[in-house]
Amino acid sequence: MADRFRLTIAQLNPTMGDLAGNAAQARDAWEQGKAAGADMVAMPELFIAGYNAQDLPLKHAFTLDCMAAVKQLAEDCADGPTLAIGTPWVEGTELYNAYVICRGGKMVTQVFKHHLPNYNVFDELRIYDSGPIGGPYAVGNTRVGSPICEDAWYEDVAETLAETGAEFLLVPNGSPYFRNKYETRLNKMVARVVETGLPLIYLNMVGGQDDQIFDGGSFALNPHGAVAVQLPVFEEMLAHVDLERTEDGWRVLEGDFTRHPDAMEQDYHAMVLALRDYCRKTGFGKVLLGLSGGVDSALVATIAVDALGAENVRCVMLPSEYTSEHSLEDAKACAERLGCHYDFVPIAEGRDAITSTLAPLFEGLKPDLTEENIQSRLRGLLLMALSNKFGEMLLTTGNKSEVAVGYATIYGDMAGGYNPIKDLYKTRVFDICRWRNANHRPWMMGPEHAPIPERIITKPPSAELREDQKDSDSLPDYPVLDGILQILVDDDGSIADCVAAGYDRADAKKVEHLLYISEYKRFQSAPGARLSKRAFWLDRRYPIVNRWRDPS
Repeated sequence: MADRFRLTIAQLNPTMGDLAGNAAQARDAWEQGKAAGADMVAMPELFIAGYNAQDLPLKHAFTLDCMAAVKQLAEDCADGPTLAIGTPWVEGTELYNAYVICRGGKMVTQVFKHHLPNYNVFDELRIYDSGPIGGPYAVGNTRVGSPICEDAWYEDVAETLAETGAEFLLVPNGSPYFRNKYETRLNKMVARVVETGLPLIYLNMVGGQDDQIFDGGSFALNPHGAVAVQLPVFEEMLAHVDLERTEDGWRVLEGDFTRHPDAMEQDYHAMVLALRDYCRKTGFGKVLLGLSGGVDSALVATIAVDALGAENVRCVMLPSEYTSEHSLEDAKACAERLGCHYDFVPIAEGRDAITSTLAPLFEGLKPDLTEENIQSRLRGLLLMALSNKFGEMLLTTGNKSEVAVGYATIYGDMAGGYNPIKDLYKTRVFDICRWRNANHRPWMMGPEHAPIPERIITKPPSAELREDQKDSDSLPDYPVLDGILQILVDDDGSIADCVAAGYDRADAKKVEHLLYISEYKRFQSAPGARLSKRAFWLDRRYPIVNRWRDPS
């Protein structure tokens, strides 16, 4: 019997629906594995289709195309190592999330996912049928067990594989990022190796798909939970994992090991990768945004430059009579530090025209929020005109605090195709800005020096839609607001929980009210990078019409 087994794991970035492109990536990985003497080359879960495909596999023609692409891959990869790849799969009337084992030009085994996640962003229970818990498959004279993603979060699939002869576990994943998720994954997989006594290789994909970001971070464990291999996060990588047969069974030899950065850096990297991939995969090469001189738009501009390069980012200052000299100076200084294109487009003339048009209808009525929103919507109109004219995708710049309580103008500053900071509370926006000013990494395309002027970070936040306006005029101070939102949104807590945490009940009730009445705005808002387990979109789905309020 062989004493060594080389497994090539492909922590790669598929594009949803690009079956030919994804197959080409798999074929290239297989060629590299073959050249390195691999016994097996493994791709992540549903790699041929892309993940999370949502309802796409319910379209029968799509699933058949995926299966045909895998069949062709098997034929192309006949002479060399075994290839394992994830795909949707139809068997009779059943639709499965499958992991297909290809060898000798044929698809020799299909493993079907048993535990179908139905929480957070996952909806697999509605889409796929649950497969049976089966045994291992053979690669040469070695028996490999593959619990697919969620299957490894429960003990039954791994234990059955161990009991039926599996010699190590290969877990293919499409596991999206949220803050500190790596520790959760590691703890679950350590439990599996302790229970089964088998080595385990956890393979995760990387890249952005709509709001979700796949962070890679693949790893290999030995039976007592020691990490033998650890790949980087948010980076594509091919790694050769070597196992050696001992008297106690297979063991993973120590290999590539990359220490992971802290949560602040991971959040920032996630936002950069999400925007880069969203643009690349949807066909946008350039972006633009309104640069107000405030902290949110400065951070979005920095993310955009780090993701796409300064030459592909247009920043537009659209001042009114309420725009302060500080904002004018700060916006221009930020654009200059970033090195991106900067346009200056005053809105006074357009606003006067709209005011004159509406004057007969508004006669005798006092100015109010209507006039503030006209400014915001005029800016949105002008930015969308630039987007249409130059083929640049408009980025929106609202943070999670504003998105939560509706402190944004629908069809105004909410206009745009993507929001990189949608899942970033305002207090964390400040923290991320300070972090980026102090740090630069090779994956950033922006400047090494601090890109965000210090005054942008330290001055009181303001929408500057009326004289001497401050965000605190309408909202609790951001540390208070974010603390309440953390309880009501991220923890699904109650008003009583807010009071128990030390917050004023009146503040909590106000925030709750704003949260619920703003649902219709979020329903129409741009997608954005998911950084937490309770991001606004697939993680948190509430009715728009809803009169219930917490009575506590």
